Amino acid sequence: MWRRVLREAAVRQPWSMISSKRCLSSSPTSKPAAVDNLLLRYLKEHYVEVSKMNPPPKVNPPSEFSIVKSALDGNGPVLTRTYGKEEIKLSVMRMAYAVPGGVEDDENDEDMNQLFLHVDVSKPGQDKSLHFLCGLYPDALGVHSVSLRPKLDSAEFLEVAATYSGPHFAELDERMRDAFHGFIEERGVDEKLFNFLQAWLYVKEHRSLMRWFKTAGAYINENKPAKSS
Repeated sequence: MWRRVLREAAVRQPWSMISSKRCLSSSPTSKPAAVDNLLLRYLKEHYVEVSKMNPPPKVNPPSEFSIVKSALDGNGPVLTRTYGKEEIKLSVMRMAYAVPGGVEDDENDEDMNQLFLHVDVSKPGQDKSLHFLCGLYPDALGVHSVSLRPKLDSAEFLEVAATYSGPHFAELDERMRDAFHGFIEERGVDEKLFNFLQAWLYVKEHRSLMRWFKTAGAYINENKPAKSS
């Protein structure tokens, strides 16, 4: 999505290599300042372009789930709920970012409608939790893997365990695979989560991109070469 926005901004205001070279063709002492000013201008223009994007309509998660505070600023769980004595945590990313090489392709509507969902089911007194990796779509949820892992805190939620954690899900008996699907669906993990998580990712990506433009600009501005006397 964001690559498309930046491409459209570049089409409206093309900055060619030729124009950049012209900006830098002055005396050697002015080149550092010219480079910094050029970059600062581009960062500001892209910041303004992205800031004009309208947010998606507000969507609430299913009532049994609660949004984790400060989830937009981290990489940990987004939603949590209790089911009996169990604690269930959900984290999400776009499928294109989870699959190696996925970000190289142009984004399209199909890419936007594929989410990668991490489901962690833990119980009090247990040092391990049941961890599901799932593909989430507008009309379906598919389990890719199931593993037993040490309980993770929020900062470690998306880390991959190095030790053996179970067989490949596709190698399991079909009835067992169906039973695992039923296990998480019984706990409210299904396609009804898609609309909220899709909108939540949009807001997170928008916020992250805005912050990146602003932080990069502040860094460049702070470290601009001092003017010679």
